[in-house]
Amino acid sequence: MHSSTARPVRRMPAIGAVVALAAGMLVTLAPAAHAAAGATLPFTSVEAESAASTGTRIGPDYTQGTLASEASGRQAVRLTSGQRVEFTVPRASNAVNVSYSVPDGQSGSLNVYVNGTRIARTLPVTSKYSYIDTGWIAGAKTHHFFDNARLLLGQNVQAGDKVAFESTGTQVTVDVADFEQVAGAAAQPAGSVSVVSRGADPSGGGDSTQAFRDAIAAAQGGTVWIPPGDYRITSSLSGVQNVTLRGAGSWYSVVHTSRLIDQSGSAGNVHIQDFAVIGEVTERVDSNPDNFVNGSLGPDSSVSGMWIQHMKVGLWLTGNNDNLVVENSRILDTTADGLNLNGTAKGVRVRNNFLRNQGDDSLAMWSLNSPDTNSSFENNTISQPNLANGIAIYGGTDIAVRNNLVSDTNALGSGIAVSNQKFLDPFSPLAGTITVDGNTLVRTGAINPNWNHPMGALRVDSYDSAVNATVDITNTTITDSPYSAFEFVSGGGHGYAVRNVNVTGATVRNTGTVVVQAEAQGAATFRNVTATQVGASGVYNCPYPANSGAFTLTDGGGNSGWSSTWPDCSTWPQPGQGNPDPDPGRNLAKGRPATATGSQDVYTPGKAVDGDANSYWESSNNAFPQSWTADLGSSYAVRRLVLKLPPSSAWAARTETITVLGSTDGSNYSTVVGPQGYRFDPATGNTATVSLPGGTNLRHLRLTVSANTGWPAGQLSEVEAYLTP
Repeated sequence: MHSSTARPVRRMPAIGAVVALAAGMLVTLAPAAHAAAGATLPFTSVEAESAASTGTRIGPDYTQGTLASEASGRQAVRLTSGQRVEFTVPRASNAVNVSYSVPDGQSGSLNVYVNGTRIARTLPVTSKYSYIDTGWIAGAKTHHFFDNARLLLGQNVQAGDKVAFESTGTQVTVDVADFEQVAGAAAQPAGSVSVVSRGADPSGGGDSTQAFRDAIAAAQGGTVWIPPGDYRITSSLSGVQNVTLRGAGSWYSVVHTSRLIDQSGSAGNVHIQDFAVIGEVTERVDSNPDNFVNGSLGPDSSVSGMWIQHMKVGLWLTGNNDNLVVENSRILDTTADGLNLNGTAKGVRVRNNFLRNQGDDSLAMWSLNSPDTNSSFENNTISQPNLANGIAIYGGTDIAVRNNLVSDTNALGSGIAVSNQKFLDPFSPLAGTITVDGNTLVRTGAINPNWNHPMGALRVDSYDSAVNATVDITNTTITDSPYSAFEFVSGGGHGYAVRNVNVTGATVRNTGTVVVQAEAQGAATFRNVTATQVGASGVYNCPYPANSGAFTLTDGGGNSGWSSTWPDCSTWPQPGQGNPDPDPGRNLAKGRPATATGSQDVYTPGKAVDGDANSYWESSNNAFPQSWTADLGSSYAVRRLVLKLPPSSAWAARTETITVLGSTDGSNYSTVVGPQGYRFDPATGNTATVSLPGGTNLRHLRLTVSANTGWPAGQLSEVEAYLTP
């Protein structure tokens, strides 16, 4: 779910689970007397960056639009032709699923080796389902770079064995491998109606749509059996009620369709289990019902043991889905949400599922038309939502989010969001008690480019109306958030209050900026919240809009490690500002606020600090001199600048005359390096290096361009600032 609201940059006065990354495997260790976070999964994941490889590791990188930023752990391994990555098998297995990326427009395969011997089967890879553009979503960039491909190995391997993947010509970036012992195919239940008996083609060659419809009609009150095979359905099923659809297992019974069930209502008692539905959705078109389930399954229904892939949405649920249970399933590679309870849901339980690579919220409740009530997301594992939140609660009454594990959110979202953002009317705001308990968030939270500031790992947002429900956040673990841990905000810019929040029993480790990012009026009480390795300060408490009201933090006792307050509401804390710089070699300008005396069309100042050398700032044309300025956030002894233009050979060589100026207060500038001509040539990377004199100390970096032999304007695609000469 997204909003197009753009937010201006501000200028204002002033005991949970533990996550360990062991041998490349994400493991959740629960404290005493509390359940472990995440799903109980039939596979074990191993990160490519922890495996042996002749390829190149990429990342870590949190910059929106980069390949590594969408990877699990923000790292992956790039293979060119002949290079390989070799995994040590973590458990007895006979199957593997690989998350990977290939360049846009390319396809190919990976050779597979078991203990050094190449097997006959290869793993196909393609960009067909990747590189999604959603230009109508403010702040979005091309995203959804990764995809998943699975393979039955045809043999059993044991823990400690080696399985390797080798590029055969196409560049392939391998992210993670899931190793699994797949049980044999299940047998047909007695009394069931086989779709093959009604004419379905298990080879996938024929159209099996009518056979499925006939089997459903014949099996009312009973079971439709989907034997092992591949089945092609060309139009959606409707009128599905009082029936069980059952396969031989999600690795054996595979239905190929982009729309399985599409119906606005049902008498219910529908049970869908143990097969795969794999679609052909290659873009996001919100007006199309390209979903595994679109609409209603009716009351007392269930979905279990499913593999759902390459759809727009896994389940977009409207109408009566009372007491629905969705469990023990995998939802992969959707271009939008994994599952969305789109209003009126009562007593729904979504539990023990695995979701990876969603193009919007992985799990969402949106209380449109009438509230979602007494429903929950429990013990789910969510990885790599690349354009929104891991879990989002938009309104609703008495909702619970319990014991989930969320990792690696990318852009425009948090690990968990509890929000009154309505999107449409009629909307039912948060009410009753919202319970957020026992969740673990790893590397969650992201920069929101529309706000030009971070979104916290766990966000409570009075976007379109005040939060008056009781929000109880308990037993939370937040690890390696790139920015803040807890955020309280009125994201629509209206200054609505966030009230009645209780945060009890949280462990925060290695948060990039602050523990609490308070930007709305209201109040929260904190008890037994401990923090270590805090990047900048304990609390950022700066309401937006300015003077809209204070946010009161009440110390309920037992808190430690985050007592300091960020002193300057005119600047955003940056990762690591409160501690010794964790990376003296980092680019100080990357992601910092930037302004200019003028810009041409969409070539705005921020393009020069977004980490992408292909985007660029261009000043007003035919109006030299023109200046570009970045606020580094603090004063630094900058010794070196690297200036870039796009590396494409389409950019002819040119010389730009540039003066470097600096300021510590943003008002009084002095010349650091006088006007000089800097040569940019695509044959040598289109870069120029500027050495700054010893003793330079600046916070505000200004480059004034007075001439350009290639175009009548200042042009810069990246400005990088370093402490090292």
